This record gives sequence, structure tokens and C-alpha cells, in this order.
Amino acid sequence: MKKCIVLLVCSFFIFGITSKFVAANTNHEGRPYEEIYPEIGYITVEEAVKEFEHHFKQDLKLPLRLPPLSFTHHFGRFSDAEGDINDSLELEFINEKSPENHYVVFVRPIEHKIPIKNKRVMKRFTLKNGSEAKFINVSDSIEALVFERDHWQYMLSIPKRVSDKVTPNMLVDIANSIDYRCEKENPFD
Repeated sequence: MKKCIVLLVCSFFIFGITSKFVAANTNHEGRPYEEIYPEIGYITVEEAVKEFEHHFKQDLKLPLRLPPLSFTHHFGRFSDAEGDINDSLELEFINEKSPENHYVVFVRPIEHKIPIKNKRVMKRFTLKNGSEAKFINVSDSIEALVFERDHWQYMLSIPKRVSDKVTPNMLVDIANSIDYRCEKENPFD
């Protein structure tokens, strides 16, 4: 039963990212992302992070770096399902002129992490803090770097069609940027 739930959660995650991305692009028809994304539950990154932290009563550290892609918009969504098993934070960075420029940060509690099968792991890395990161093949069109720290599982996801611009090593650098200290609490201010 637990395997079915995990498989279902993984399927929703994969389907959710690709279907929202496709729906947002095919239904765009001149409508700005500022209208489309709120219709499917997105708010500002800052608001979504606050909701997530408030719900779990814990601080969340986010990477300070972004992939070397241009983005025109960023949105966040805290998904609060019944019970904590599917609660998660999703941060999306998109470019309305270049739909391939799409980057997603997906965070969930480590006790409800998505298990990563070895057959999906393409490469393993050691982060600056000594933890392991796995670069995985999520689907035919998505790759991600998955790692754990401070009670959270992070997934940094990119479309495969930008893998020539965003390498696994760049995603590792992004993951390592969590350890940098800055004067501002929120890297998106």
C-alpha cells in the first residue's frame, strides 16, 4: 500500500510539473502568466515560503543561486494536503518568451520524501556539507538534482532540453549555495 502511495505521489509530481507547464503555454493565448498561474494556485514565492514555514513551524533555507537561464516570472505554491504526507512547496521560474527556460524547486519534509530508485540515478555528488546529491532522470523530458538537508528533501528540476545550458555540476553549485550566508533572509527580495 505504501509503495502505491509513493508511486502515486511521484506520478502526480511528474504529471503536475509537465501538465501545468504545457497547459500554461498552450492556454496562454495572449494572457499573461500573472493571470494564468494564480488560477492554478500559485502565489508569490515569498508568500508560499511563509505558508510552508508556518505550516511546518520550521525555517526553510533556499539556494541563493539560480540556473544560468533568463526568467521573466517566478511563482510559488504550498500544497497542504490532508495529513502531512503530500505537503510540499513548489517554486517555479519561467520565461514567457522562452518556454524551455523552466526551473522548479520542489521541497518536502524528509520524513515524507520521495524515494529515488537506483535505476533513475544518473550520477551521484557530494555537497559541501557532506551530504549526497543524486542527479536523476525524472521522465523523458525532466532531470533533477535531489538532496536532503535540515529536515527537507529538495528537488531542483530542469527540462532536458536545457541540459546543455544547465549541467548537473551547475545544479550542484546551486544546491551548495544554500550554505552561503547573506544579509537578507529571503534571496528573492
